[in-house]
Amino acid sequence: MKLFEGQAAVITGAGEGIGYAIARQLALQGASVLLNDIDVALAEKAASEISAEGGICQAFGGDASDIETIRRMVQTAVTSYGRLDMAVANAGLTFYGDFFEFKPENFERLVNLNLRGSYFLAQAAARQMRLQGDGGRIILMSSVTGHQAVPYLAAYGMTKAALEMLAKTLVLELSPHQITINAVAPGATLTPRNVADDPDFVANWASRIPTQQIVMPDDIAHAALFLLSKQAGQITGQTVVVDGGWTAISPTPSMDFVKE
Repeated sequence: MKLFEGQAAVITGAGEGIGYAIARQLALQGASVLLNDIDVALAEKAASEISAEGGICQAFGGDASDIETIRRMVQTAVTSYGRLDMAVANAGLTFYGDFFEFKPENFERLVNLNLRGSYFLAQAAARQMRLQGDGGRIILMSSVTGHQAVPYLAAYGMTKAALEMLAKTLVLELSPHQITINAVAPGATLTPRNVADDPDFVANWASRIPTQQIVMPDDIAHAALFLLSKQAGQITGQTVVVDGGWTAISPTPSMDFVKE
């Protein structure tokens, strides 16, 4: 029997990168996965690829910062799979910018998706898990920028640190219902978004990571699957940092790609 046989999961922002890796690994371990992305075509392509490998995966296009979309997402998972056991709030935005010039509209977009979207996905998922009465698992996607200062990422880092506090605080309300909630904080990870922001991403970061290797999406997915598993039943309110040791020494590469 596969590790997540008979369980159902919702994952936001999973059309590519870290979210896709988590969705794929969960599905290949027997979970039924509702894969969300704001890009409908990308979500459908990702779900189709996972299904072609033998996983159970359904696409759900929509904005993960919109509360009604979040609620419909959870309801769709329950309608399709009969229950909801796991939720991963992976959808997020990164905006670089000088603090003195940072635009209010970019701040609002960051907070709406990174914080509001994650908070209300956790709420909607936890309500369903409480109704079912047999527990569940929730993961929030943080970042090493929530632990260490990185130039031009004050607003982004703030949202990620807040998610870790949310995981701690919700222990009080979720534990009586056997629901665990944890955060994963990726380090410099090879994703399409990071490479689009910085074309020299790998060269800039690999030499500054103690392991001398860039983090891969599957590295994050392995940590997430452990936290979602029965083996992690006594782990809640915690943040697992997956960064090749970067936060232990924290050297920052050139940020010249950021436009003032």
